[in-house]
Amino acid sequence: MSLTASLDATSVTAVPGEETRLSLQLRNSGSTVEEYRFEVAGAAAAWTTVEPATLSLYPGDSGTVFVAFRPPRDSTVPAGELPFGVRVVPTSDHAEPVVPEGRVTVAPFIEITAELLPRGSHGVRRGAHKIAVDNRGNAPLTVGLTARSGTEHTRIVFDRPELSVEPGRAAFAGLRVRPGRLLWRGTPATHTFQAVVQAPAPEGEEPPTPVLLDGSYQQEAILPRWLPRALILACVLALALVGLWYGLLRPAVKSAAREAITPEAIASAATSQPGKNGGQGGGQSAGQTGGTGATGGAGQTGGAGGGGASAGPGVKPSASAGAAGALPAPAPTNAEVQVKDGVGGGASSDTALTVPAGKTFQLTDIVVQNPQGDAGTVVVTVNRGARVLSLALENFRDSDYHFVTPIVVSADGRVTMTVDCRKVGRPVNAPAPDRCSESLFVGGTMRDVKP
Repeated sequence: MSLTASLDATSVTAVPGEETRLSLQLRNSGSTVEEYRFEVAGAAAAWTTVEPATLSLYPGDSGTVFVAFRPPRDSTVPAGELPFGVRVVPTSDHAEPVVPEGRVTVAPFIEITAELLPRGSHGVRRGAHKIAVDNRGNAPLTVGLTARSGTEHTRIVFDRPELSVEPGRAAFAGLRVRPGRLLWRGTPATHTFQAVVQAPAPEGEEPPTPVLLDGSYQQEAILPRWLPRALILACVLALALVGLWYGLLRPAVKSAAREAITPEAIASAATSQPGKNGGQGGGQSAGQTGGTGATGGAGQTGGAGGGGASAGPGVKPSASAGAAGALPAPAPTNAEVQVKDGVGGGASSDTALTVPAGKTFQLTDIVVQNPQGDAGTVVVTVNRGARVLSLALENFRDSDYHFVTPIVVSADGRVTMTVDCRKVGRPVNAPAPDRCSESLFVGGTMRDVKP
């Protein structure tokens, strides 16, 4: 081989945001002048360059190039050790490249930002906040959360004392501000506080400056400021209504009642009492009138008619006399059935409703359900096989039908559902069933057959 290449060190540490250089020694042991170009391989190639980019060497000459590591100071380059290689490629076609290898260690760095959301809160019993911590460093962090109260009358509580944040991520923690005592009435009180986010200290270094977040909580009174005014206004309004009633409305009502009591109204009320004038007086009058007739029987008949003891021959019978033979009102009726059928082997049927003898069923509502999403056919028949519905299962999950003109199912007739399964469905987040399963619900009224 006419080329030898070696790194001054096989490992190097690179600090994010800074440049670190490593020397690469080259020697042309061939017999011709050769030019070399350089390519960095590995995860560090995005932020590693070789300077100069090309190098020409005479036979027997040596040269040096520098490998420059410039990792960015952000979370895209995680802290830790990364392998790399520098491919030294001769420009002549007959020579093969040489790849010296090494390892670069990206040093960790700490950079965090934090925000208090919202900065100000209000409430009667407590204030609620959230702390958002953003890790802009290149290593996982566990930050501590503490708080400083601006007054002695508040207590600040975190939902967790520490918060773990991955590089390039944000994490949230809850913060509650509770007053030491309740404020029943008066002007709202403002309590200030300060949340502290402390990152851990790197090994052998001083801890970084903590992030301070200023916030406030406005404690509101339990009884609002407008409540006394509202109570006073309500009392004044109640007194005004009472005065209006006793001063204007009540005298007007009494005056109208007195004007309505007249001699004609008293006489009309007296003659309308049935016990004194309607029954007894009418009977006596009719009896006397009948007694002056040609025969005494007329008087007795007149007296009986006047007293209301019996109906005369011209009086029509009561309408309720014929109501005893009427049919009872139709009764609302519903029924349901579930039919299961396996794939192959013919269809399965079951009866939802059988009409008793002496009755008819007026079918007005049908609901067919396919909860599993099966594939196949379902047929609904009435009486002795009259088809009402024929549906493909794959076209629906729930299907309902309502008939303006009821379908009449005669006595001893049946409402039947027949299922022919071609493919069993599979419900979401449930065990796979082994058979198709469909349900039928029917509704209507049951009537007696007229004799």
